[in-house]
Amino acid sequence: MALYADLHRHLGGSVVPRVLWRYFQKHSEELAAKHPDYLEFESFYTRERNTLDEYLELHTLVESVQTETALPYFIYRLLRGAYIFENLAYLELRYTPYLRTDQSKSESQRIDQMASIVETVGKASEISQYPIITKQILCTHTRLSNEVNKAIVKLASQRRDYVCGIDIAGGDSYYRERLPEFIELYKYAHALDLKTTGHLYETPDGCHSELLPYLMRIGHGIQIPLRYPHLLPEIARRNQCLEVCPTTYLKTGTLGDLTELSLVFDRCFEAGVDIAICTDNAGLHNVRLPFEYENLLTLDVISFEQLQACQDAAFRHAFAWPYLKRPASLLNGLFQNPSTSPTLVN
Repeated sequence: MALYADLHRHLGGSVVPRVLWRYFQKHSEELAAKHPDYLEFESFYTRERNTLDEYLELHTLVESVQTETALPYFIYRLLRGAYIFENLAYLELRYTPYLRTDQSKSESQRIDQMASIVETVGKASEISQYPIITKQILCTHTRLSNEVNKAIVKLASQRRDYVCGIDIAGGDSYYRERLPEFIELYKYAHALDLKTTGHLYETPDGCHSELLPYLMRIGHGIQIPLRYPHLLPEIARRNQCLEVCPTTYLKTGTLGDLTELSLVFDRCFEAGVDIAICTDNAGLHNVRLPFEYENLLTLDVISFEQLQACQDAAFRHAFAWPYLKRPASLLNGLFQNPSTSPTLVN
């Protein structure tokens, strides 16, 4: 079977509608009463939004129930689906640990609890039944204080057994007033020898070139080839990969049609800039990775040869994958005998 890597998937957006709705029915009287009918909930949960801000509000709904106790429930179902339906061999799962801590506690107590959240996510991801290599990317956040964000970066450096890098999330239009702060966070991450990605150039309001030198991969980045193609040669020189998540741009109103991505792929391939096709929020979209591929192929956005190049790029730019190409024979051996998993590098 073909085996894939997904480099950009959010823990909050990974829960498929049916799993989330069933959790409401079993564990939350308030949310069960608010969403009594599944089909109505699915329509609400997966419909297109007008803006990225409106779209991101859905993450708060999931974060409210992804408590430390509940996380294994969601992660088991996430990995089961990713293994059975998506043929994933490698997954980088990103989230903000602070937003899974107990909201009744003080900020300092919640900072301390973050280590336990990372441990819980890490242990819950070790499922021999579904042997996907899963690593965490910890997200700093525009809504959080600098103290919390710095603690997230520090925690990432302390838990390299589970964590492979850091990110910045929360809507790229909010970076401007805090750019010096986020630049210092990335400098701190580099000083700790952490790998870095970040949501950047996703929307026309999120084009902050000052952050580009600090990223090893660019979360989304589609506005670079669309609006600032003169930046592509430098992106290629730095060997930065774009994490392109096609369905997201329809759900957030960023693009009106997936065919608009043709220019993104064409200009990036011409400039020698790698693209990894990702899901971002596979559950929230109800679109898994193979269907992201199929949609792009059906609309003639990419060719089969370009698809394979993007699939290979995903492994090549994976933060914790120790090989430069997709070694099919090795991967098949891994799935037949999980105990022979290769040693990972950070």
